[in-house]
Amino acid sequence: MARGPAREENLRAPRRVAQTPPQPIMRVDGRRVLAFCGDDYLGLASHPLVVEALAAGAREWGAGAASPLFGHAVTTAHRALEEELAAFLGRERVVLFADRDLANHGAVGALCTTGDLVLADREANASLLDAARLSGAHPRRFLHADARSLRARLARASAAGAPGRTLVATDGVFGAGGDCAPLGALAAECAAAGALLMVDDGYGFGVLGERGQGSCERFGVGPEQVPVLSATFANALGTGGAFVAGDGPLIETIARCARAYRYGLAMPGAVAEAARVALGLLESQGWRRESALALSDRFRRGATRLGLRPGDATTPIQPLEVGDSARALAISEALFRTGILVPALTPPAVPRGTARLRVTLTAAHTTGQVDSLLSALEEVWEEPGEA
Repeated sequence: MARGPAREENLRAPRRVAQTPPQPIMRVDGRRVLAFCGDDYLGLASHPLVVEALAAGAREWGAGAASPLFGHAVTTAHRALEEELAAFLGRERVVLFADRDLANHGAVGALCTTGDLVLADREANASLLDAARLSGAHPRRFLHADARSLRARLARASAAGAPGRTLVATDGVFGAGGDCAPLGALAAECAAAGALLMVDDGYGFGVLGERGQGSCERFGVGPEQVPVLSATFANALGTGGAFVAGDGPLIETIARCARAYRYGLAMPGAVAEAARVALGLLESQGWRRESALALSDRFRRGATRLGLRPGDATTPIQPLEVGDSARALAISEALFRTGILVPALTPPAVPRGTARLRVTLTAAHTTGQVDSLLSALEEVWEEPGEA
């Protein structure tokens, strides 16, 4: 199969192998490195209570999930997590999936069909875009984080007399850039047009908002404005699995009609037990998200002083714009040689000409480690050598 330029660029990125769990100090490719590459924002993936809950859950429920939950009794672990998470989010119900892709495919596929319209942010995560294509609905995109572009798309659909449902899909926080969707403005456009708004908050859940409820809490939009909310547990909770939250009838529709739920394997009970403990830590230890956000701010201010281009993201995802893919990969490799792991994002993960370093900060990092990263960036940025 012929390879396009973007595919060729992406093939140059090295595939690292980790020999230790996700944490700030790791062993990767046989080397001890300071890692700024994971999405374990609250530092819970290796927390002793979470690890023990997973182990105890495996002893109780086994290592995996033997069958789909549809048509079978849910375990008490799944039911407890559903109820506790719904209460935390202020939603009527939650349905669990094995991963983020299945959650988004399940929700969009259950809610949309032939004749419907799915309008997705141009930089929404791949699972939302793929779900829109596979649902049978008409998939369209609006400009990134642009409520006026969404308004124009909605007006065009109305003028064309679109007969079915219109679903608007967006990330709450965008994974490649760390920027936030303007949820208040998007919700207002959806309300005016009678469209359903779905937010995948995988990068905002657990981190943003006064209680850590995520992007909706941060921007003051509730279940009425955002009827469909999804997220993964893999980031803030440091475990696995995902969920879709909404009102009772909507979640019942997803549980009955989503192929990803009916025919896919369930989230393992052991993982559900670990996620319950992680959720409790999220609620009781607010200092974790405060620390992650404070370190992100420290990094952004430091990068700005160095004359780098960190953007204006106020989340734990801090991109450094490079532009040229080869140079981004060279800087990433130069950092690795100094003992610091920061991945480079190149096409097709990002648009051509927008290659970047993707720095992620967590509650497990220290101010000294952030300062070490800044010092290393200052050293290698101008002359990184060859990747």
